[in-house]
Amino acid sequence: MPAAQAPLRAISRRDTFTVALVALVLAAWVALWLWERSPYGRYLNHAELGGLAHAPTADAVLVQSALYIGGWLLMTIAMMLPTTLPLLDAFRRMTALRDDRRGLLALVIVSYLGVWLIAGAAMHLFDFGLHEAFEQLAWLQANPWLFGAAPLLLAGAFQFSDLKHRCLERCRAPVGFVIQHWRGGSPALQSLAIGAHHGLFCVGCCWALMLLMFAVGTGSIGWMLTLGAVMAIEKNLSWGRHLSAPAGVALLLWGGAITLSHLAA
Repeated sequence: MPAAQAPLRAISRRDTFTVALVALVLAAWVALWLWERSPYGRYLNHAELGGLAHAPTADAVLVQSALYIGGWLLMTIAMMLPTTLPLLDAFRRMTALRDDRRGLLALVIVSYLGVWLIAGAAMHLFDFGLHEAFEQLAWLQANPWLFGAAPLLLAGAFQFSDLKHRCLERCRAPVGFVIQHWRGGSPALQSLAIGAHHGLFCVGCCWALMLLMFAVGTGSIGWMLTLGAVMAIEKNLSWGRHLSAPAGVALLLWGGAITLSHLAA
């Protein structure tokens, strides 16, 4: 009887894991949707950063920045956490017989999101710098279309880079990735390392596409769904490797069209 019940327990654990992860992701989507429609929805908007430098106090800048980073964290949970489901499932199966399996899985998720949070903070500071440059340089004020075209051209070119494809290859082998990093020692530290290392490779292959959110607004649900789907397909489906080039061409053509339309004006 115990042997017969083991597969049922395994299925039950997997179902619980899937339901919990789906619930977390859906909660992030709902929170972003409600936030976008609230009086504080402007803090999800790229243009809001333009007023940070002119905020009356340092506290106001910190509050606005914290809200923006909070929106980025929700966006990461909504868009990026689903793309790492194969790794989380591989880790769950690897630690299925441990009493502390839930805590270890939580550490993987926390460290993965932590890497994306650091990346979001860096992008936030970079975006803030662009707004400062816009305020100081008359040439940028006369050519604001660059803020739309440049991210598209950058993301399109990065789709063909060796770095992107090398990072994608690491993301596409979740079982081997977990085995490589689960080497003994402190389970908690290894769990944190697995999440962080996977997060670094995930940032490495997806940062340029995520940068597009600063051009369209981090609260744009439609863009989030589109880019999240592209990144999930690239990372997890067998034919995903064939999507990178068409997506890159489309982004380059879009950015090029914006550039040509303004140069010809």
